[in-house]
Amino acid sequence: MPAATLGRRAAPAALRLPERVRLGAAVAAGNLAALGSRVANRGSGASIRGQVLTRIAPDAFKLLLRGRRVASVSGTNGKTTTTHLLAAAVRAGLGAETGRLVTNADGANLHYGIASALSQARSADIAILETDERVVSDMIAFGYPEILVLLNFSRDQLDRNHEIKSLGRSWRAALQRAGHDGPTVVANSTDPLVVWSAGTAADVVWVDTATSWTADAALCPACGALLTTIEGRWDCPGCDLTQPEASWVVNGHCIVTPHHDTIIPDLRVPGAFNVSNAACALAAAVELGVDLDAALRGMRTVTSPAGRFATATLHGTTARLLLAKNPAGWAEALPLATSDPVILAIDSVAADGKDVSWLWDVDYEQLRGRQVIATGPRAHDLAVRLSYADVEHKVIPDLVAALTTVHEEREAAAGMNGAVPQAPVDLIATYTPFQRLLKMARLR
Repeated sequence: MPAATLGRRAAPAALRLPERVRLGAAVAAGNLAALGSRVANRGSGASIRGQVLTRIAPDAFKLLLRGRRVASVSGTNGKTTTTHLLAAAVRAGLGAETGRLVTNADGANLHYGIASALSQARSADIAILETDERVVSDMIAFGYPEILVLLNFSRDQLDRNHEIKSLGRSWRAALQRAGHDGPTVVANSTDPLVVWSAGTAADVVWVDTATSWTADAALCPACGALLTTIEGRWDCPGCDLTQPEASWVVNGHCIVTPHHDTIIPDLRVPGAFNVSNAACALAAAVELGVDLDAALRGMRTVTSPAGRFATATLHGTTARLLLAKNPAGWAEALPLATSDPVILAIDSVAADGKDVSWLWDVDYEQLRGRQVIATGPRAHDLAVRLSYADVEHKVIPDLVAALTTVHEEREAAAGMNGAVPQAPVDLIATYTPFQRLLKMARLR
Protein backbone atom coordinates (compact mmCIF):
# COMPACT_ATOMS: atom_id res chain seq x y z
CA MET A 1 0.00 0.00 0.00
CA PRO A 2 1.25 3.51 -0.68
CA ALA A 3 2.12 5.65 2.31
CA ALA A 4 -0.90 7.89 1.78
CA THR A 5 -3.28 5.12 2.78
CA LEU A 6 -2.37 5.56 6.45
CA GLY A 7 -4.37 8.77 6.53
CA ARG A 8 -7.56 7.14 5.29
CA ARG A 9 -10.22 6.76 7.94
CA ALA A 10 -12.37 3.65 8.04
CA ALA A 11 -16.08 4.04 7.41
CA PRO A 12 -17.98 4.70 10.65
CA ALA A 13 -19.65 1.75 12.30
CA ALA A 14 -23.37 1.66 11.55
CA LEU A 15 -25.05 0.04 14.54
CA ARG A 16 -28.79 -0.28 14.84
CA LEU A 17 -30.42 1.41 17.82
CA PRO A 18 -30.98 -1.85 19.79
CA GLU A 19 -27.34 -2.79 19.22
CA ARG A 20 -26.15 0.62 20.41
CA VAL A 21 -28.29 0.47 23.53
CA ARG A 22 -27.25 -3.07 24.45
CA LEU A 23 -23.59 -2.42 23.72
CA GLY A 24 -23.63 0.85 25.68
CA ALA A 25 -25.13 -0.88 28.71
CA ALA A 26 -22.62 -3.72 28.44
CA VAL A 27 -19.67 -1.32 28.23
CA ALA A 28 -20.94 0.61 31.26
CA ALA A 29 -21.32 -2.59 33.28
CA GLY A 30 -17.86 -3.73 32.21
CA ASN A 31 -16.32 -0.42 33.22
CA LEU A 32 -17.97 -0.65 36.62
CA ALA A 33 -16.56 -4.16 37.10
CA ALA A 34 -13.10 -2.91 36.09
CA LEU A 35 -13.34 -0.07 38.60
CA GLY A 36 -14.25 -2.57 41.32
CA SER A 37 -11.23 -4.68 40.40
CA ARG A 38 -8.89 -1.71 40.71
CA VAL A 39 -10.42 -0.55 44.00
CA ALA A 40 -10.04 -4.07 45.40
CA ASN A 41 -6.41 -4.15 44.18
CA ARG A 42 -7.15 -7.21 42.05
CA GLY A 43 -5.55 -5.85 38.89
CA SER A 44 -6.21 -3.38 36.08
CA GLY A 45 -9.72 -4.72 35.50
CA ALA A 46 -9.24 -5.17 31.75
CA SER A 47 -10.06 -8.87 31.90
CA ILE A 48 -13.15 -8.64 34.11
CA ARG A 49 -14.38 -5.70 32.01
CA GLY A 50 -14.28 -7.85 28.90
CA GLN A 51 -15.91 -10.83 30.58
CA VAL A 52 -18.83 -8.75 31.89
CA LEU A 53 -19.10 -6.90 28.58
CA THR A 54 -19.30 -10.05 26.46
CA ARG A 55 -21.66 -11.77 28.90
CA ILE A 56 -24.21 -8.96 28.53
CA ALA A 57 -23.54 -8.42 24.81
CA PRO A 58 -22.28 -11.71 23.35
CA ASP A 59 -21.80 -10.07 19.95
CA ALA A 60 -19.64 -7.25 21.39
CA PHE A 61 -16.50 -8.66 19.77
CA LYS A 62 -17.79 -8.26 16.22
CA LEU A 63 -19.78 -5.08 16.92
CA LEU A 64 -16.76 -3.29 18.37
CA LEU A 65 -14.59 -4.31 15.42
CA ARG A 66 -16.90 -2.59 12.93
CA GLY A 67 -15.69 0.51 11.15
CA ARG A 68 -12.02 0.07 12.00
CA ARG A 69 -8.91 -0.67 9.98
CA VAL A 70 -7.58 -3.79 11.69
CA ALA A 71 -4.13 -5.38 11.84
CA SER A 72 -4.07 -8.66 13.74
CA VAL A 73 -0.96 -10.38 15.13
CA SER A 74 -0.97 -14.07 16.08
CA GLY A 75 1.36 -16.99 16.69
CA THR A 76 2.50 -19.10 19.61
CA ASN A 77 5.47 -16.96 20.65
CA GLY A 78 6.23 -13.27 20.25
CA LYS A 79 2.78 -11.90 19.51
CA THR A 80 2.68 -9.48 22.47
CA THR A 81 6.04 -7.92 21.62
CA THR A 82 5.29 -7.84 17.89
CA THR A 83 1.93 -6.15 18.56
CA HIS A 84 3.67 -3.50 20.67
CA LEU A 85 6.29 -2.96 17.96
CA LEU A 86 3.66 -2.66 15.23
CA ALA A 87 1.46 -0.33 17.31
CA ALA A 88 4.46 1.88 18.05
CA ALA A 89 5.37 1.95 14.35
CA VAL A 90 1.85 2.96 13.34
CA ARG A 91 1.67 5.62 16.07
CA ALA A 92 4.88 7.13 14.71
CA GLY A 93 3.32 7.14 11.26
CA LEU A 94 0.20 8.86 12.56
CA GLY A 95 2.19 11.57 14.35
CA ALA A 96 -0.12 13.86 16.31
CA GLU A 97 -3.15 11.71 15.46
CA THR A 98 -2.20 8.84 17.78
CA GLY A 99 -5.66 8.96 19.39
CA ARG A 100 -6.91 7.22 16.28
CA LEU A 101 -5.20 3.97 17.32
CA VAL A 102 -6.36 1.34 19.80
CA THR A 103 -4.45 -1.76 20.85
CA ASN A 104 -4.75 -4.44 23.54
CA ALA A 105 -1.44 -3.50 25.11
CA ASP A 106 -1.96 -5.69 28.19
CA GLY A 107 -1.90 -8.85 26.05
CA ALA A 108 -5.53 -9.89 26.71
CA ASN A 109 -6.01 -11.59 23.35
CA LEU A 110 -9.16 -13.71 23.60
CA HIS A 111 -12.57 -12.46 22.45
CA TYR A 112 -13.36 -10.71 25.73
CA GLY A 113 -9.90 -9.16 26.07
CA ILE A 114 -10.04 -7.70 22.58
CA ALA A 115 -13.58 -6.44 23.17
CA SER A 116 -12.44 -4.87 26.45
CA ALA A 117 -9.68 -2.89 24.72
CA LEU A 118 -11.91 -1.80 21.83
CA SER A 119 -14.65 -0.64 24.21
CA GLN A 120 -12.30 1.95 25.68
CA ALA A 121 -11.58 3.63 22.35
CA ARG A 122 -14.85 3.69 20.43
CA SER A 123 -13.70 6.52 18.15
CA ALA A 124 -10.32 4.99 17.21
CA ASP A 125 -10.45 3.86 13.60
CA ILE A 126 -7.19 1.86 13.56
CA ALA A 127 -6.88 -1.27 15.71
CA ILE A 128 -3.62 -3.18 16.18
CA LEU A 129 -4.70 -6.35 17.96
CA GLU A 130 -2.82 -9.24 19.50
CA THR A 131 -4.97 -12.26 18.72
CA ASP A 132 -4.89 -15.70 20.30
CA GLU A 133 -4.40 -18.50 17.80
CA ARG A 134 -7.90 -19.81 18.55
CA VAL A 135 -9.47 -16.42 17.78
CA VAL A 136 -7.82 -15.85 14.38
CA SER A 137 -10.68 -17.45 12.42
CA ASP A 138 -13.25 -15.16 14.05
CA MET A 139 -10.97 -12.16 13.58
CA ILE A 140 -10.84 -12.90 9.85
CA ALA A 141 -14.60 -13.45 9.67
CA PHE A 142 -15.76 -10.47 11.75
CA GLY A 143 -12.85 -8.01 11.85
CA TYR A 144 -11.99 -8.03 8.14
CA PRO A 145 -8.36 -7.25 8.97
CA GLU A 146 -6.24 -5.53 6.36
CA ILE A 147 -3.13 -7.20 7.76
CA LEU A 148 -2.75 -10.55 9.50
CA VAL A 149 0.70 -11.27 10.93
CA LEU A 150 1.37 -15.00 11.44
CA LEU A 151 4.54 -15.55 13.46
CA ASN A 152 4.98 -19.23 14.30
CA PHE A 153 3.44 -22.41 15.63
CA SER A 154 4.78 -24.34 18.61
CA ARG A 155 3.49 -26.79 21.20
CA ASP A 156 1.86 -24.73 23.92
CA GLN A 157 -0.51 -25.61 26.76
CA LEU A 158 -0.35 -29.28 25.82
CA ASP A 159 -3.62 -30.20 27.52
CA ARG A 160 -5.50 -27.72 25.30
CA ASN A 161 -3.49 -27.10 22.13
CA HIS A 162 -1.49 -30.31 21.80
CA GLU A 163 -2.49 -30.69 18.12
CA ILE A 164 -1.26 -27.44 16.66
CA LYS A 165 -2.06 -28.53 13.10
CA SER A 166 -5.76 -28.20 13.94
CA LEU A 167 -5.18 -24.50 14.62
CA GLY A 168 -3.32 -24.13 11.35
CA ARG A 169 -6.18 -25.87 9.57
CA SER A 170 -8.64 -23.35 11.02
CA TRP A 171 -6.47 -20.44 9.79
CA ARG A 172 -6.23 -21.99 6.35
CA ALA A 173 -9.99 -22.51 6.13
CA ALA A 174 -10.80 -18.99 7.33
CA LEU A 175 -8.44 -17.43 4.77
CA GLN A 176 -9.97 -19.58 2.05
CA ARG A 177 -13.49 -18.45 3.00
CA ALA A 178 -12.37 -14.82 2.96
CA GLY A 179 -11.01 -15.20 -0.56
CA HIS A 180 -9.93 -12.02 -2.33
CA ASP A 181 -11.56 -9.93 0.42
CA GLY A 182 -9.24 -11.48 2.99
CA PRO A 183 -6.23 -9.83 4.63
CA THR A 184 -2.74 -9.36 3.34
CA VAL A 185 -0.86 -11.96 5.37
CA VAL A 186 2.63 -11.20 6.70
CA ALA A 187 3.96 -14.68 7.38
CA ASN A 188 7.08 -16.39 8.67
CA SER A 189 8.53 -18.35 5.76
CA THR A 190 10.75 -20.51 8.00
CA ASP A 191 7.80 -22.20 9.74
CA PRO A 192 6.29 -24.96 7.57
CA LEU A 193 2.95 -24.95 9.41
CA VAL A 194 2.61 -21.18 9.02
CA VAL A 195 3.42 -21.47 5.31
CA TRP A 196 0.80 -24.20 4.86
CA SER A 197 -1.75 -22.26 6.92
CA ALA A 198 -1.23 -19.12 4.82
CA GLY A 199 -1.41 -21.08 1.58
CA THR A 200 -5.03 -20.10 0.87
CA ALA A 201 -4.51 -16.35 1.44
CA ALA A 202 -5.07 -14.01 -1.47
CA ASP A 203 -1.85 -12.09 -0.78
CA VAL A 204 1.17 -13.06 1.34
CA VAL A 205 4.28 -11.09 2.26
CA TRP A 206 6.93 -13.60 3.32
CA VAL A 207 9.47 -12.84 6.06
CA ASP A 208 12.53 -15.06 6.56
CA THR A 209 12.89 -14.78 10.33
CA ALA A 210 15.99 -16.99 10.58
CA THR A 211 14.18 -19.04 13.21
CA SER A 212 16.43 -21.42 15.16
CA TRP A 213 13.67 -23.53 16.77
CA THR A 214 12.69 -26.43 14.48
CA ALA A 215 11.53 -29.12 16.93
CA ASP A 216 7.86 -28.54 16.09
CA ALA A 217 8.34 -28.71 12.34
CA ALA A 218 9.58 -32.19 11.54
CA LEU A 219 6.67 -33.35 9.36
CA CYS A 220 5.03 -31.79 6.35
CA PRO A 221 1.60 -30.41 7.39
CA ALA A 222 0.26 -31.07 3.89
CA CYS A 223 1.23 -34.71 3.29
CA GLY A 224 2.94 -35.95 6.47
CA ALA A 225 6.32 -36.66 4.87
CA LEU A 226 9.52 -36.02 6.80
CA LEU A 227 10.80 -32.56 5.90
CA THR A 228 14.34 -32.09 4.69
CA THR A 229 16.64 -29.10 5.13
CA ILE A 230 19.05 -28.14 2.37
CA GLU A 231 21.37 -25.16 2.78
CA GLY A 232 19.23 -23.83 5.60
CA ARG A 233 15.92 -24.04 3.72
CA TRP A 234 13.22 -26.59 4.44
CA ASP A 235 11.47 -28.62 1.76
CA CYS A 236 9.00 -31.49 1.54
CA PRO A 237 10.14 -34.37 -0.68
CA GLY A 238 6.60 -35.78 -0.76
CA CYS A 239 4.67 -32.79 -2.17
CA ASP A 240 5.18 -29.28 -3.51
CA LEU A 241 5.26 -27.54 -0.11
CA THR A 242 8.59 -25.76 0.24
CA GLN A 243 10.04 -22.71 1.92
CA PRO A 244 8.98 -19.69 -0.17
CA GLU A 245 11.30 -16.91 -1.19
CA ALA A 246 11.00 -14.08 1.30
CA SER A 247 10.93 -10.37 0.48
CA TRP A 248 12.01 -9.44 4.05
CA VAL A 249 15.01 -11.29 5.49
CA VAL A 250 16.57 -11.35 8.96
CA ASN A 251 20.36 -11.55 8.71
CA GLY A 252 21.94 -11.68 12.14
CA HIS A 253 21.01 -8.46 13.92
CA CYS A 254 19.97 -6.81 10.65
CA ILE A 255 16.84 -6.77 8.51
CA VAL A 256 17.08 -6.77 4.72
CA THR A 257 14.15 -5.01 3.02
CA PRO A 258 12.47 -5.94 -0.29
CA HIS A 259 14.61 -3.20 -1.88
CA HIS A 260 17.76 -4.95 -0.58
CA ASP A 261 18.53 -2.22 1.94
CA THR A 262 20.10 -3.48 5.16
CA ILE A 263 18.64 -2.02 8.36
CA ILE A 264 19.93 -2.26 11.91
CA PRO A 265 16.71 -2.05 13.95
CA ASP A 266 18.56 -0.94 17.12
CA LEU A 267 15.77 -2.20 19.38
CA ARG A 268 15.46 -1.63 23.11
CA VAL A 269 14.20 -5.17 23.69
CA PRO A 270 16.87 -7.90 23.80
CA GLY A 271 17.37 -11.11 21.87
CA ALA A 272 17.76 -12.25 18.28
CA PHE A 273 14.15 -13.45 18.33
CA ASN A 274 13.00 -9.85 18.80
CA VAL A 275 14.84 -8.87 15.62
CA SER A 276 12.63 -11.49 13.94
CA ASN A 277 9.54 -10.03 15.61
CA ALA A 278 10.62 -6.57 14.47
CA ALA A 279 11.02 -7.75 10.88
CA CYS A 280 7.42 -8.98 10.85
CA ALA A 281 6.18 -5.78 12.50
CA LEU A 282 8.13 -3.64 10.06
CA ALA A 283 6.77 -5.52 7.05
CA ALA A 284 3.23 -5.12 8.41
CA ALA A 285 3.72 -1.40 9.10
CA VAL A 286 4.93 -0.78 5.56
CA GLU A 287 1.94 -2.67 4.18
CA LEU A 288 -0.29 -0.39 6.25
CA GLY A 289 1.34 2.62 4.63
CA VAL A 290 3.78 3.69 7.35
CA ASP A 291 7.03 5.27 6.20
CA LEU A 292 9.94 2.92 6.92
CA ASP A 293 11.98 5.46 8.90
CA ALA A 294 8.96 6.50 10.95
CA ALA A 295 8.17 2.85 11.69
CA LEU A 296 11.70 2.21 12.93
CA ARG A 297 11.62 5.34 15.04
CA GLY A 298 8.43 4.16 16.69
CA MET A 299 9.65 0.62 17.26
CA ARG A 300 12.74 1.91 19.05
CA THR A 301 10.53 3.35 21.79
CA VAL A 302 9.35 -0.12 22.91
CA THR A 303 11.15 -1.23 26.08
CA SER A 304 9.13 -3.73 28.15
CA PRO A 305 6.00 -4.83 26.30
CA ALA A 306 3.38 -5.95 28.86
CA GLY A 307 6.18 -6.29 31.43
CA ARG A 308 8.45 -8.52 29.37
CA PHE A 309 12.12 -7.69 30.02
CA ALA A 310 11.14 -5.19 32.75
CA THR A 311 13.43 -4.77 35.75
CA ALA A 312 11.85 -4.41 39.19
CA THR A 313 12.92 -4.63 42.82
CA LEU A 314 10.84 -7.29 44.58
CA HIS A 315 11.34 -8.15 48.26
CA GLY A 316 14.83 -6.72 48.22
CA THR A 317 15.92 -8.44 45.02
CA THR A 318 16.28 -6.59 41.74
CA ALA A 319 15.08 -8.93 39.01
CA ARG A 320 14.77 -8.82 35.24
CA LEU A 321 11.51 -10.49 34.28
CA LEU A 322 11.44 -12.91 31.35
CA LEU A 323 8.41 -14.86 30.15
CA ALA A 324 8.74 -18.38 28.71
CA LYS A 325 5.63 -20.47 28.13
CA ASN A 326 6.81 -23.43 26.08
CA PRO A 327 10.02 -25.09 24.81
CA ALA A 328 10.41 -22.64 21.93
CA GLY A 329 10.07 -19.70 24.32
CA TRP A 330 12.56 -21.21 26.77
CA ALA A 331 15.03 -21.77 23.93
CA GLU A 332 15.02 -18.02 23.33
CA ALA A 333 14.87 -16.90 26.99
CA LEU A 334 17.57 -19.07 28.51
CA PRO A 335 20.48 -17.55 26.53
CA LEU A 336 19.38 -14.12 27.80
CA ALA A 337 19.61 -15.26 31.42
CA THR A 338 23.23 -14.54 32.33
CA SER A 339 22.95 -13.91 36.08
CA ASP A 340 24.18 -16.19 38.84
CA PRO A 341 21.94 -17.20 40.49
CA VAL A 342 19.01 -17.43 38.09
CA ILE A 343 15.42 -18.00 39.24
CA LEU A 344 13.04 -20.25 37.29
CA ALA A 345 9.33 -20.12 38.22
CA ILE A 346 6.96 -22.88 37.04
CA ASP A 347 3.21 -23.29 37.46
CA SER A 348 0.62 -25.46 35.74
CA VAL A 349 -2.83 -23.94 36.13
CA ALA A 350 -5.05 -23.51 33.08
CA ALA A 351 -3.27 -20.39 31.79
CA ASP A 352 0.10 -22.19 31.87
CA GLY A 353 -1.11 -25.55 30.62
CA LYS A 354 -1.54 -28.34 33.15
CA ASP A 355 0.83 -30.74 31.38
CA VAL A 356 4.47 -29.93 32.25
CA SER A 357 6.06 -32.76 30.29
CA TRP A 358 7.49 -30.06 28.03
CA LEU A 359 10.17 -29.48 30.69
CA TRP A 360 12.05 -32.40 29.18
CA ASP A 361 12.26 -30.64 25.80
CA VAL A 362 14.09 -27.62 27.22
CA ASP A 363 17.90 -27.46 27.15
CA TYR A 364 18.45 -26.65 30.83
CA GLU A 365 21.93 -28.17 30.50
CA GLN A 366 23.18 -24.75 29.42
CA LEU A 367 22.74 -23.57 33.03
CA ARG A 368 25.48 -25.88 34.34
CA GLY A 369 28.00 -24.08 36.51
CA ARG A 370 25.46 -21.64 37.91
CA GLN A 371 23.13 -21.74 40.87
CA VAL A 372 19.46 -22.13 39.93
CA ILE A 373 16.53 -21.51 42.25
CA ALA A 374 13.46 -23.50 41.24
CA THR A 375 10.26 -21.90 42.47
CA GLY A 376 6.53 -22.02 41.90
CA PRO A 377 3.96 -24.78 42.48
CA ARG A 378 5.73 -27.16 40.07
CA ALA A 379 9.24 -26.43 41.36
CA HIS A 380 9.83 -30.07 42.26
CA ASP A 381 9.04 -31.18 38.69
CA LEU A 382 11.59 -28.67 37.47
CA ALA A 383 14.06 -29.88 40.08
CA VAL A 384 13.89 -33.41 38.69
CA ARG A 385 14.65 -32.09 35.21
CA LEU A 386 17.54 -29.97 36.54
CA SER A 387 18.95 -32.99 38.36
CA TYR A 388 19.08 -34.95 35.12
CA ALA A 389 20.69 -31.90 33.45
CA ASP A 390 23.36 -31.90 36.21
CA VAL A 391 22.48 -28.31 37.15
CA GLU A 392 23.11 -27.22 40.74
CA HIS A 393 19.84 -25.98 42.20
CA LYS A 394 17.73 -25.47 45.27
CA VAL A 395 13.94 -25.74 45.56
CA ILE A 396 12.00 -22.87 47.15
CA PRO A 397 8.36 -23.33 46.04
CA ASP A 398 7.17 -19.98 47.42
CA LEU A 399 8.00 -17.17 44.98
CA VAL A 400 8.36 -14.48 47.65
CA ALA A 401 10.64 -16.73 49.70
CA ALA A 402 12.80 -17.36 46.64
CA LEU A 403 13.23 -13.62 46.05
CA THR A 404 13.92 -13.00 49.72
CA THR A 405 16.50 -15.80 49.80
CA VAL A 406 18.47 -14.24 46.94
CA HIS A 407 18.50 -10.91 48.74
CA GLU A 408 19.63 -12.47 52.03
CA GLU A 409 22.34 -14.53 50.38
CA ARG A 410 23.68 -11.48 48.57
CA GLU A 411 23.72 -9.51 51.80
CA ALA A 412 25.57 -12.32 53.57
CA ALA A 413 28.12 -12.60 50.78
CA ALA A 414 28.74 -8.86 50.82
CA GLY A 415 29.51 -8.88 54.56
CA MET A 416 28.68 -6.27 57.10
CA ASN A 417 30.67 -3.49 55.39
CA GLY A 418 30.36 -4.55 51.78
CA ALA A 419 27.90 -3.42 49.17
CA VAL A 420 25.07 -5.74 48.19
CA PRO A 421 25.33 -6.55 44.46
CA GLN A 422 22.81 -4.53 42.46
CA ALA A 423 23.01 -6.42 39.16
CA PRO A 424 19.55 -7.82 38.38
CA VAL A 425 18.84 -11.49 38.85
CA ASP A 426 17.28 -13.00 35.75
CA LEU A 427 13.89 -14.53 36.57
CA ILE A 428 12.24 -16.67 33.91
CA ALA A 429 8.62 -17.56 34.60
CA THR A 430 5.70 -19.28 32.97
CA TYR A 431 2.52 -17.26 32.45
CA THR A 432 0.85 -17.40 35.88
CA PRO A 433 3.90 -16.59 38.06
CA PHE A 434 4.88 -13.95 35.51
CA GLN A 435 1.51 -12.23 35.97
CA ARG A 436 1.97 -12.44 39.73
CA LEU A 437 5.36 -10.80 39.42
CA LEU A 438 3.89 -7.99 37.33
CA LYS A 439 1.29 -7.38 40.02
CA MET A 440 3.94 -7.42 42.75
CA ALA A 441 5.94 -4.88 40.74
CA ARG A 442 2.81 -2.78 40.07
CA LEU A 443 3.31 -3.22 36.34
CA ARG A 444 -0.30 -4.32 35.74
